[in-house]
Order: sequence, then structure tokens, then C-alpha cells
Amino acid sequence: MMTDPIADFLTRIRNAVLAKHKAVEVPSSRMKKALASLLKEEGFIEDCQVRAEGAKEFLRVALKYGPEGEPVIRGLERVSRPGCRVYVQKTEIPKVVGGLGIAIVSTSKGVLTDRQARERGVGGELLCSIW
Repeated sequence: MMTDPIADFLTRIRNAVLAKHKAVEVPSSRMKKALASLLKEEGFIEDCQVRAEGAKEFLRVALKYGPEGEPVIRGLERVSRPGCRVYVQKTEIPKVVGGLGIAIVSTSKGVLTDRQARERGVGGELLCSIW
């Protein structure tokens, strides 16, 4: 049993980027699908697809690289952990790398980027930051 599936998801992406893989497969969940769709929406990954293998589902994340092979994702950091949850109010949502990166917040309105959460005026659990 995995205690922190979000950290595992981010670590697999980080390792795949460092190894310059084109894609990475992770066990699927609703939270991971929401995170992957936000990463795709913000332009950090190429694509994400769900693949079923029997009763299990896997999420295939196609990684994105620049014209000279440099990775688009420079850093991933898990902020809130199962042992130490981090919650922020709408006025305390941080800007990552001066607004060039994104913070992902789990709110009552769903999983949102820092910009979306500020626009909607909601706070929540600060899951991770990506730049």
C-alpha cells in the first residue's frame, strides 16, 4: 500500500524527465487524472491518456521537451504531505517562481492552479508546485 500516491506520481515524472524519457506510466486515480489535466492545460506535458489493463487503469503521461531537448518541467515539489498538511487561504496562495510556475491547490471547487483559485476566491490544500 502506498502512503502518498501524489508524491509517487510527481517522483515518477521527475525521474522520467531526468532520464529524458518520452512518456511515463503511473497507476491511475481521479486525483492523478486531475493533476495531469492541469499540467497539460498549463503546457508542462504533451498529453495524458488512460489505458485499461483488466480491472486496473494506468495513466500514460507524454512529457514535453523544448526544441533543443531541454525539459519543460524544471522542478516539481510536493508541499502538503500526509504527515504535515499545508492549507492556504485565498490571500495566502503563493506565486511560484514569480508567476512562471504553478502551484496546485485542492479546493472545494476541485483541483485548481494558483491562478484559478485566486480568480474564484477559494483556498484549500496546497498540493505541489511546478516550474
